[in-house]
Amino acid sequence: MVLNYIWIGFFVIAFIIALIKVIIGGDTEIFTAIMNSTFDSSKTAFEISLGLTGVLALWLGIMKIGENSGLINALARFLSPVLCRLFPDIPKGHPVLGSIFMNMSAN
Repeated sequence: MVLNYIWIGFFVIAFIIALIKVIIGGDTEIFTAIMNSTFDSSKTAFEISLGLTGVLALWLGIMKIGENSGLINALARFLSPVLCRLFPDIPKGHPVLGSIFMNMSAN
C-alpha cells in the first residue's frame, strides 16, 4: 500500500517540477521529454526482464536436474554439519536441508 503512495508521489513531484519549468523557464517541450523518457525507460526495463527470464529458466532447469538426480541431497548431507550448526532445531537428515542448500547455492 505504501508503495502506491511512493509512486504517486514520484508522478506528482515530476508534474510539479515540469509545471515550474514551463512557468518559470518557458520550456514547453518538457512534457514531451517526460513522456519520451517514460516510454524509453519502460522499453529498457522490459528488455532487461526478458533477458533475466532466460537466465532464470536456465538455472531453474539446472537446479531441477540436480534435485531429481539426488545431487542436492548428497551435497546437503555433506554440508549437514554446517547446516545443523546454523539451524539447530532442524533434525539431521530432514528433507528441508536440501531446500536450504538449494536456496544458499542460488544466492
